[in-house]
Amino acid sequence: MSAFFGELMQTIARRGRRLLGRQRDTKAFVDGDQKPLAELCADLISIRGEASGVALSARILRRYAALDDAGRLAFFEALVYGFGPDAHRLERAVRDWRAAPDYATASALHLAAEPRRLELLRRLNLAAGGTAALVAMRAELMALLPQHTDFRVVDQDFVHLFASWFNRGFLVLRRIDWSTSANILEKIIKYECVHEIRSWDDLRRRIDPPDRRCYAFFHPALIDEPLIFIEIALDTEIAGAIEPILSTGRWPADADKLTTAIFYSISNCQKGLAGVSFGNFLIKQVVEEVSQDFPQLSAFVTLSPVPGFAAWLKQERSSDSSVCLSEADRKALATIDRPSWWRDDDASGQVEKSLCAAAAYYFLRARNRQGLPLDPVARFHLGNGARLEHICFRADVSDKGLKQSHGIMVNYLYDREEIDSNHEAFSVGRVIVASHMVKNLVPALSSREMTVQSN
Repeated sequence: MSAFFGELMQTIARRGRRLLGRQRDTKAFVDGDQKPLAELCADLISIRGEASGVALSARILRRYAALDDAGRLAFFEALVYGFGPDAHRLERAVRDWRAAPDYATASALHLAAEPRRLELLRRLNLAAGGTAALVAMRAELMALLPQHTDFRVVDQDFVHLFASWFNRGFLVLRRIDWSTSANILEKIIKYECVHEIRSWDDLRRRIDPPDRRCYAFFHPALIDEPLIFIEIALDTEIAGAIEPILSTGRWPADADKLTTAIFYSISNCQKGLAGVSFGNFLIKQVVEEVSQDFPQLSAFVTLSPVPGFAAWLKQERSSDSSVCLSEADRKALATIDRPSWWRDDDASGQVEKSLCAAAAYYFLRARNRQGLPLDPVARFHLGNGARLEHICFRADVSDKGLKQSHGIMVNYLYDREEIDSNHEAFSVGRVIVASHMVKNLVPALSSREMTVQSN
């Protein structure tokens, strides 16, 4: 079906190019490649014919793809300052609404307030490969945002459109296994961002055994391009470390004894779709899919990284005003400055209590300016209705795991009967639903700083 629509759009584009070639009286179209790109974009908005519009959209996208850094910067500046709302139309709509504030004038005001770049992006999307080109364009825009905050209005327009174009109703869930096309498997290797896939054999160990699963969301407009994928280990108990899951020498568990699905890696594949949430839909649907194959499963948990913990703890250890570390904690935590401390059971025993207590404080009390947990993975899972279940010590002793979290990982529990209530508690009241095991690591939790809901 996707191939059919692609061929249809290419046919329309070819016809449009022939039509443009016949319009000798319209110099802007005939000599389009000699015109500034912003003027071509203005021409595109003014075109009424669909075929000619598709052809010009394809031309604009080709021109954009050939731009250098300075050219892209100028293009986005044009989108900000040259393709906002029509000021005169907006002024008239405001006057009409003030004179007669009814549904008709409100609707007219809404339409007048829409920036012209939204229509430009919609029309660019009609070109063959337009959706993929716009996703890539937004990724390039995002790289410029830290230095060009005025570009944020354009980014908001991208997110607004992508939220509709990548609505859950358009997404298709597909299982990834060893029979999946090599093209997609290569992208799974490329896009894995939690636990690096080091070889084809490593990939096969993650997706081929009967106690392993991998699922991905796809969109019809992005052929063979996964949007997000999740890797799952099926086991007889909740995992507290990543090494046994990824071990090269492990034996598959007995299918009849499997009770637990462990989501140990979730990777977003398209940088240009950042901020467009697929994960909540993915997890819920994967739970249903896996449960159909293994109806005896009773627990659905994650084994999640804690990417910001080490940086936060470094700040706390260097601060004289830290309220979460006692002198005893500071002394114990000095152990993690020693090379390979985690290999020494005695050294690990000295640091475990203080490190896990600091991690619990990090999750339960450390907040950003919006009052949300500092940790992005925590925001994701808690927002999707999970419960913070367990803090896992020495769970990821890879170089990456030690660098970002001193080996700490976390289990989030997805209880199907509590997902909706947990989601509401977090979304509405910023309540972090946590197990007693986690809460007891910070016994002096202040009710003034946050509320933690009991099970």
